[in-house]
Amino acid sequence: MSTPAMGTPQAALPGGWARFNPASQARARFRRWWQGRLPLSDLMTLSQRNVYILPTRPGWMLAATLLVLLLASINYQLNLGYLLTFLLAGCVVAGMHVGHATLSGLSMRLQPPAPTFCGQVQPLEVVLDNPRKTPRHGIGLAVLDSADWVWTDVPAQGQSVLHLAFCPSQRGLHRVPVLSAETRFPLGTFRVWTIWRPAAQVLVYPRPEAAAPPLPPGQARDQAPALAAGLTRGQEYDGVRAYRRGDPMRQVVWKKAATALATGSAALVSRDSAPAPLHELWLDHASLSALPPEARWSRLCAWVLAADTLGLHFGLRLPQREIPLGTGPAHRQQCLEALALC
Repeated sequence: MSTPAMGTPQAALPGGWARFNPASQARARFRRWWQGRLPLSDLMTLSQRNVYILPTRPGWMLAATLLVLLLASINYQLNLGYLLTFLLAGCVVAGMHVGHATLSGLSMRLQPPAPTFCGQVQPLEVVLDNPRKTPRHGIGLAVLDSADWVWTDVPAQGQSVLHLAFCPSQRGLHRVPVLSAETRFPLGTFRVWTIWRPAAQVLVYPRPEAAAPPLPPGQARDQAPALAAGLTRGQEYDGVRAYRRGDPMRQVVWKKAATALATGSAALVSRDSAPAPLHELWLDHASLSALPPEARWSRLCAWVLAADTLGLHFGLRLPQREIPLGTGPAHRQQCLEALALC
């Protein structure tokens, strides 16, 4: 087996070289094991148990510089060299303490995320709460393994809101990705960070088809049962309208008529009944059997959005569920949830 050339990224190697790298597999297993031990919570308070600290690359360079200064001071017996070396070392130790205290005691709270569509950016809102009497500077938050860091300062005994984002690639119910918070305040010689596993889940709807065909034709609805029900139980009314010749007397709003007659006006109003739809629009999953599986969900999602925009009464037939005819925002959300979870 030929070895890869120096400097070639593992992701670009033929045959998936990264999958056969024992070191990468061991790091991935250790990382999954470590993250699995972290508790799931939408509220996290940082303490010494979950805050970690390590020197940064400038920190290691500063440590090497201090070592050289110390050796030179010992070799040449330079008192000022000792003074400079231990003064810088004291600043580094103080910076390490201040950097750790910047995160320690901070509370992070994730707001409930709203549903989104597959392929769209899902915003996340995180509230940082600082209970102490001094401000905290240079705190960053990002999705783990992401380079899109968001930085903020948290005022004394105040709050700061950070907005993150990630892009779900599949429909369904997904857990919010692992987040990471860090600071390098005040000197940048130490990286103080923590790992956070939120417990919140995001409902991801299917991606709507970009150029979906028109809605399927509705089925003719039998009006006899509706008319019979209207004669026996009376009709439901959506509002009032101006009186028209031929309206039955039971539809006249007599309280408003009495008020109008008292003011010298002869304007009458009648109750306006909601007309029953003449057609039933059913969006059927079985009618799209010629499409690939995910394309069916995308087309149904586009049809649900189109029918809701037009204000139509429509129903949804899925392999193991049927949502009856309806309209309005609640019906739209019920259909989209069914498409996401089926």
